Amino acid sequence: MALPQDQTPLLSLPIEELPGQGYRRAQLAAWLYAKGARQWEEMTDLPKALRAEWAKQYRISEFAEVTPFPSQDGSVKYLFTLLDGQKTEAVYMPYLNRKTICISSMVGCPAGCTFCATGRMGFGRNLTAAEILDQILFTAHHQGHTPREIRNVVLMGMGEPLLNVDNVFAALERMLHPEGLAMSPRRVTLSTVGIPRGIYKMAEWGLEVRLALSLHAPDDETRQQIIPTAHRYSIAEIMEAVRHYYAQTGRRITLEYTLLKGINDHDWQARALAQHFKGISVHMNLIPWNPWEGAPHQGTPRAQILKFAAILEQQGIPTSVRWSRGRDVGAACGQLALKQPA
Repeated sequence: MALPQDQTPLLSLPIEELPGQGYRRAQLAAWLYAKGARQWEEMTDLPKALRAEWAKQYRISEFAEVTPFPSQDGSVKYLFTLLDGQKTEAVYMPYLNRKTICISSMVGCPAGCTFCATGRMGFGRNLTAAEILDQILFTAHHQGHTPREIRNVVLMGMGEPLLNVDNVFAALERMLHPEGLAMSPRRVTLSTVGIPRGIYKMAEWGLEVRLALSLHAPDDETRQQIIPTAHRYSIAEIMEAVRHYYAQTGRRITLEYTLLKGINDHDWQARALAQHFKGISVHMNLIPWNPWEGAPHQGTPRAQILKFAAILEQQGIPTSVRWSRGRDVGAACGQLALKQPA
C-alpha cells in the first residue's frame, strides 16, 4: 500500500476535481465535507472495490499525530504533527450560540512580532490548502461534530495568511463551496499584519470573507519597534490598500490591536489610530497582551485598556476588548508556539 506521502491529498483537490463522476463525486464530497469521514471504511454507500482503489491513490488525513490540550474555559488547543514531521496548531472555541476555530496558515511565522510567541519561532514553511482545511475537519471530528457544525473560522493562528495566498485562497474556496463546508463568507475572517499586495488581491477576489487588520500601532516608528518586518510597508501604504478594499467591497473591517505597556497604549496613540480610519466602517478589537515565557513585554493595566477603548469610542470607532480564552494551555492570542502546557 502506498505511503501517505506518496498519495494525493483529497483535500487539495477542488470540489469539481474530486475522483469519480457525477453522483459518485458528489457522494465523496458529502462524506468529506458534510459527514466528516476520516476513513475510507466509513463511506458505506460507495462500492467496496471503488473505495479500495481510491485508498491506494488518495489520502484523507494530513496529520501523522494530533494532541489536544483542553483548557479550563472549554476551549481546546490542538497540536498537529504534519506528515513531514513539522508541527502547527489550531484552537477550538465553543460559545453559547456558535462554534469557532482559529486555524493556522504556516508553521511558525515570518513577521517576527516581538509580542507574539509564534514570531519568536521564526518561519518553518507554508501550509498546503489540504493542511489548512484538515485543521477544521479533524477538530470537528474530535469534538463529535460534523464539519458544517463549525460555522465560524478565523485565520489568526500561526503564520501570515497573505504571504501564503495561493494555498489560503484555495482552502477558503473549499470552505465556501456549497458542496464543501458551505460556510457563509461573513463567518470567515482572514487576519493580516498588513500585506498591501495581498489586501489588493482580496479586494479583487470576490469571495467576500472578512478582513481583519492587525496594525498594533498608529505610527511607523512604534510599529517597526514591535514588528521587525514592518519597515517593508509603511502605514500609509497599508491604509491605501485598506481603503481600496473598502471601496471595492463595502465590507466592514475588523481591527486587531494588542496593547503593550508603555509602547502602544498611550492616549495620543488611540487618537492617532482613530484618524487613520475616518470614513471607513471598522470595528476595533483591543487585545490585552497574553504573557509567554521569555517575552520582552508587559501587558497594559486594565484601567488603561478601558481608557484607550473609551478614547476610540469618543473618536467614533466602535470598540470591544477581547479577553482571550485558553491562556492556561498556551492557546490565547500570541501564545501559539508548539509548546505543551505545564
